[in-house]
Amino acid sequence: MVKAFEQFEIWWVTGAQLLYGGETVKIVDGHSQEMVDGLNQTGIIPIKVVYKGTVNSSNEVETVMKAANNENRCIGIITWMHTFSPAKMWIKGLQRLQKPLLHFHTQYNAEIPWETMDMDFMNLNQSAHGDIEFGHICTRMRVPRKVVCGYWQSKEAQEKIANWARVAVGVADAHNVRCLMFGLNMNNVAVTDGDRVEFEQRLGYHVDYYPVSSLMDYWKKVTETEVDALVEEYKQQYTIKIDESGEEVYWQKVRSAAKAEIALRRVLKDEGATAFTTNFDDLGDADITNPHFAGFDQIPGLASQRLMAEGIGFGAEGDWKTACLYRTVWFSSQGLPTGCSFLEDYTLNFAGDRSSCLQSHMLEVCPLIASDRPKLEVHFLGIGIRKEQTARLVFTSKVGRGIKATVVDLGNRFRLISQEVECIEPKPMPKLPVASALWVPQPTFEIGAGSWILAGGTHHSAFSYDLTEEYWEDFTEILGIEHVRINKDTTTASLKQDLRNNEVYYMLNKALK
Repeated sequence: MVKAFEQFEIWWVTGAQLLYGGETVKIVDGHSQEMVDGLNQTGIIPIKVVYKGTVNSSNEVETVMKAANNENRCIGIITWMHTFSPAKMWIKGLQRLQKPLLHFHTQYNAEIPWETMDMDFMNLNQSAHGDIEFGHICTRMRVPRKVVCGYWQSKEAQEKIANWARVAVGVADAHNVRCLMFGLNMNNVAVTDGDRVEFEQRLGYHVDYYPVSSLMDYWKKVTETEVDALVEEYKQQYTIKIDESGEEVYWQKVRSAAKAEIALRRVLKDEGATAFTTNFDDLGDADITNPHFAGFDQIPGLASQRLMAEGIGFGAEGDWKTACLYRTVWFSSQGLPTGCSFLEDYTLNFAGDRSSCLQSHMLEVCPLIASDRPKLEVHFLGIGIRKEQTARLVFTSKVGRGIKATVVDLGNRFRLISQEVECIEPKPMPKLPVASALWVPQPTFEIGAGSWILAGGTHHSAFSYDLTEEYWEDFTEILGIEHVRINKDTTTASLKQDLRNNEVYYMLNKALK
């Protein structure tokens, strides 16, 4: 069990009825408890599953669903029909349910006991019957849910439940995320902007503008003693590399970066925020020659990198959608080994079947994806309102398969686009002192990059080595938003057809409402 998820639980509810008598229900209870205990003992599912009993009537179903809605610890419901559970008794409860739902089509026994099989056994073990009845009512009521089919002791079924559990906990956290925008969206960029009201209605994230002048009030109160302590932490965690800036400038800029980090941390804590955006044209007082200057003397890139590593969502240039999405990626990935980051498409490398795209940013790439110990460097950054020597962590990413995701606002709906990528080893780039990743979009560079553009993807993304396409499929299903998948099986023709079909679906869906 992942320690970070100890405050959450998933409720298991078993469907039955009293037609077969009270003794049968006791057997159902015993089997259900054994199955729940078995799932928890595997260590595969990162969130504790809690057995909430057998429901045998409409009132019992409605009661447990209402209780789930009102229990903050509960992030989702797993239902299983041990025997035949008449689906009309689920209607009121399903109408009430506001938490994610997983329907587990399984059975207590793995195989039919051929030698001893009789009517009593068959009537008791009717999952094939009861689960189909339950599935019908969910479909008729248009209830979004995850369906997992398989024996409860199989690793494959358990891993599917585990994936859904990470989605459910991410959705629960999203409804508690507050993202602060330090400055607004930059340079008339369309793809990073959107409807923040609809965004909160559909996905749960709350996004607020926060004045940079108020952030500067925190910055001015940071003490030199506090800066000293944080710089010592940097020395322990990173390789110190003093380059062309010289030692005096190096430590001056590192100390300024530490001061910015302390200020940002305090604002986020005091405001109850777990995500933020920056705007490199708005860093406080613009006149750094003024003796009463109150502003960052450099883009707070080092702070953004370190905060991302601790689970604070981040988006550059006011990109609040990616800031929120990164927070969900990090939160859901806790306990998984490889890492995640905010990334931006920068420049292309045409090299035949290894054609690729360099992912980076001016500074803000999360060290969780670093292949080696990051180097703390200071170099000149000639962009934005502060063209200054700037501190940053420098590294290249790990090699391996991963997935990038973004959310775009299409006016009548939100679309989440996910794409499988292969991170590959880059050639040395001695004159590019930033963190970076080099990846090949799947299925090929030409199809993958073209598909991302056709789908309207952003130049920013939330990237993970550990999450999968199934994660994003479940995420969008729960939230009721569109999902466009780009993977090894994608063709340009199939993607275009999917986009046309989706356009018709959402237009008709809106008209019917």
